[in-house]
Amino acid sequence: MPVCWKARTVLPKREAQALSDALEQLEPTPIISAFELGERGMWEVEAFFNDEPNEQDLQKRFGVPMRVIAIEDENWVARALEGLPPVATGRFFLHGNHTAAQVPPNAIGLKIEASYAFGTGHHGTTRGCLLALEHLTKQRTFRNALDLGCGTGVLAMAFARLTHCPAVATDIDPLATLKTIENAKLNRAAPYLRVATAAGFKTPLIASQAPYDVIFANILAGPLMKLLPGIKTNLAPRGHAILSGLLDEQANGICAMARAQNLRLIRRSALEGWVTLTFERPG
Repeated sequence: MPVCWKARTVLPKREAQALSDALEQLEPTPIISAFELGERGMWEVEAFFNDEPNEQDLQKRFGVPMRVIAIEDENWVARALEGLPPVATGRFFLHGNHTAAQVPPNAIGLKIEASYAFGTGHHGTTRGCLLALEHLTKQRTFRNALDLGCGTGVLAMAFARLTHCPAVATDIDPLATLKTIENAKLNRAAPYLRVATAAGFKTPLIASQAPYDVIFANILAGPLMKLLPGIKTNLAPRGHAILSGLLDEQANGICAMARAQNLRLIRRSALEGWVTLTFERPG
């Protein structure tokens, strides 16, 4: 029996991003991934659905050829990713169980096992956020953090392990929040984390711990634009927002919207074609 269904297509970069943004408008929203293929300029877009979508309806609605595939084995991602090498990013060392012995003595090791529907920290957006966090901690101290769209909980755990301060982690997908709780226990971060399933800021937990010294939002551009007002509201004076999940051509639009919220850009970096932006709320 299928555990989920995957719709996939291959498109040029701009069309792939437009399709990703359009897929986000579906209700319920599927889990979406978009990544560059070996072919120059071509990207693969995948959308994972709990219920089987109609292939012809998708093609008619979005105007592109899409193939729907039943996913029969919930461990297929784990098997595909179990051989991934560890990732060293600044002081952080992200690894699976098979590379736990490789953690350098002075590194902050984060064990993230490959699991259904969620990543392991290899993506340039996650690494960009980790580097931005480390850069900030060299300049100031933090009291708390919020990780919006936490996925496996990498950013919330990295903050907790680096600063020994509390963090709130939320995601719209209950599987993601369960995985975050599991990972927090594996990485000695559970005492610092409070986790909730929620869309955006729609949970009392976020308000109860606000304002935040740092807010992470490693999500796609579409939902990020909608969340910017809430990010500004929940930031403490002189607090920082670390935003990623953005292609280079989307970053200027996010910067303009952030300026409208009186957020000041203090750092911009790029890894593997993905941009990470750090903003400060003036004191």
